[in-house]
Amino acid sequence: MKTRTVNILLVDDHTMIRETLAARLGDEDSFNIVGSASTAEEAIDKSMNLKPDIIVMDIDMPGMICFDAARTIVSANPDTHIIFLSAFFHDHYIEQALNVHARGYITKKEPTQTIIEALRTVAGGGTFFSDDVRARLVVYTDGVRLSRKGHTRAAMLTGRELEVLRYIARGMPKKQIAETMFLSVKTVENYCAKLMDKLDIHDRVELTRYAIREGLADA
Repeated sequence: MKTRTVNILLVDDHTMIRETLAARLGDEDSFNIVGSASTAEEAIDKSMNLKPDIIVMDIDMPGMICFDAARTIVSANPDTHIIFLSAFFHDHYIEQALNVHARGYITKKEPTQTIIEALRTVAGGGTFFSDDVRARLVVYTDGVRLSRKGHTRAAMLTGRELEVLRYIARGMPKKQIAETMFLSVKTVENYCAKLMDKLDIHDRVELTRYAIREGLADA
């Protein structure tokens, strides 16, 4: 019986990583690399045209935050599954990945064979997490969640508030944040006000410093 071909889109801002992965995955009979992208914005455009079965997406890229892009992609194409590939596996990154219904989260220290295993697992309807990530998860009857909530002030924030805070950490002005998140400037201002209230920070500079200290500029 012929094995079903899995169409894959690779998203990473490092050309060498994209090309290395494409070459290795292309050796597998059941994988078809339909394209690659270097930014989250480009990933959205290509996913709409190519409609891949699985997207392997880096977390740390310039421009639009990967979690925003993943939410847009999955909303438009529910049959497209996301596997995040990253050197970072902090709790707030894992939680955001779960919030956008990612089917996998692999750390970059894993060998390519692990990515192949993950792709096969997700293509078969399962989920795949690196050991470092899986150790922080608990499987409940209604889904997978972090085994414990963080006790930092950032744990009080909603997913959208965290996304706005990440853009603030990158030094983006409110207008640019609004354009990137497809929101009005007024909505972004409201998010900023909520952030300052929840975090008990009432200065944009201090808010930026807080976000950087939390490592939010890295994702």
